[in-house]
Amino acid sequence: MDNTPNTLKEDVKDYWNQQACGTQFTDKDKYTLEYFEEIENNRYIVSPEIFSFAQFTRYRGKKILEIGVGAGTDFLQWVRAGADAYGVDLTEEAIDHVKHRLSLYDLQASGYAVADSENLPFDDNTFDLVYSWGVIHHTPNTIKALDEIIRVMKPNGQAKIMIYHRHSLLAYFFWIKHALLKGKPFKSIADILWYNMESIGTKAYTINEVDKILKSRNVNISEIKPILSYYDKLERFNTFFRFIASIASKLLGGDKVGWFLTFQFSKK
Repeated sequence: MDNTPNTLKEDVKDYWNQQACGTQFTDKDKYTLEYFEEIENNRYIVSPEIFSFAQFTRYRGKKILEIGVGAGTDFLQWVRAGADAYGVDLTEEAIDHVKHRLSLYDLQASGYAVADSENLPFDDNTFDLVYSWGVIHHTPNTIKALDEIIRVMKPNGQAKIMIYHRHSLLAYFFWIKHALLKGKPFKSIADILWYNMESIGTKAYTINEVDKILKSRNVNISEIKPILSYYDKLERFNTFFRFIASIASKLLGGDKVGWFLTFQFSKK
């Protein structure tokens, strides 16, 4: 398999163009009100922590950028809250979702476009807030995407980012399923996630890695915090698996082994 950055990025784009993130949870007719309502309902049942992390209503009148709009569910919240909202995504499929979704609710954003997180089409020092939930770990050069985020932030502007956590229950469960149970215990968690978690090339990071990366940039770190997620708890499985996940999370430290690795910082 060709893992060169350009080829890998095209593979990632092709994967998410097949189905915008979040749309797999509905069987309603595409672009209907029922379709979007079911996507939204599922997103916030599965990831209720998004509300306390994003704090949508605190950014009324602020210039914000969401990187990786997916089906447009969080982006809709920024627009509803009165933010001066811009959104980008690597795929045409995601931008089509945003276009139809805003039109359906008779809302208007400041701008949205197909764009690469590693090469954002914005000037330096543009945004009060850059937000991205579960996106930049998919791009081949995640560090470059982070540097682009910092570049387009205003001085004292904020960033709210979620990426996947390598030291998490879900990552361990994936390793058990795709390595240990297949007689390949020598396979690393990073390797298993790269080939088996969503689009090819998906990465996950540790708290120490994120801390080290941020400390080498011109930012002030507010928080680096993993969150024990619906996926770590195996909520979509039967009672037995949920019980195993519950015991494992208690033994390993609860949120310390959460799949969602959130971090917030401001630009100096």
